[in-house]
Amino acid sequence: MQISGHTRLGCLLGSPVAHSISPAMYNESFQLLGLDYVYLCFDTKGKDLKSFVETLRGMNVFGFNLTMPDKERVMEYLDDIDEAARMIGAVNTVKNEDGRLIGYNTDGIGYIRSMQVTGHNFTDETMTLLGAGGAASSIAVQAALSGVRLLHILNRKNGRSYANAVRLADQINRGTTCTADVIDLNDAASVHAAIQESDLLTNATSVGMAPDTNRLPLAELTCLHPGMTVSDIIYNPRKTRLLTEAEKAGCIVSNGLYMLLYQGEAAFHIWTGLDMPTEAIREKLF
Repeated sequence: MQISGHTRLGCLLGSPVAHSISPAMYNESFQLLGLDYVYLCFDTKGKDLKSFVETLRGMNVFGFNLTMPDKERVMEYLDDIDEAARMIGAVNTVKNEDGRLIGYNTDGIGYIRSMQVTGHNFTDETMTLLGAGGAASSIAVQAALSGVRLLHILNRKNGRSYANAVRLADQINRGTTCTADVIDLNDAASVHAAIQESDLLTNATSVGMAPDTNRLPLAELTCLHPGMTVSDIIYNPRKTRLLTEAEKAGCIVSNGLYMLLYQGEAAFHIWTGLDMPTEAIREKLF
């Protein structure tokens, strides 16, 4: 890769980001296609996100990604937001169009594609989702549109994202054929019953991510049952404690690596108008 005076910058904002493999994925793609772009990571912990965004605008970046905790916060600093991202209530991809910053969300697309590639079918299934933040919202909407019949959203009633979980369930109930409800994570009996009847359990929170790898997003795991698919959007570590315990219980497990790959594929197309060399990237990095 040759850095020149014409090289354009893209980046990932969020915290933590040091573990991210997005730079390897995108920079390899740019090199394979001969694009004069480079992609870096910037940790926004304790920083003013608005200043970050305005600085990137002034630097004429081609675009940027966002991870936790910036997916919702960034929306007020953008010039326009894609309808799907607006419905989800979070942005993970921003394109710079001549100084206008346009927000998109590719998380749900990446999640669905990653599960389909591993042979999972969402049609007429029951799903339990942990979380109601940006990634969880995107997954919930896309899963409902992909044919999930019943969706349980688990969230703590006294938590900061509970109101968003309620909004999300209402939106899914009004806009899709899926039936969604919200269950308080502190209601052990209801949580147990929801997971017991589920074909798929997905952790869309950061609980269990490095460095706090010993944490579990569920208080008890006796609800896990053989044949159920348990997925985690975390990919560092590759196998979270949740996935380790789920595997012991006879579940099919899947981490967040392929979700990252396929949401990245969608973001790459938004930025460049080109198809990312996905198969080459998958073989080399995933």
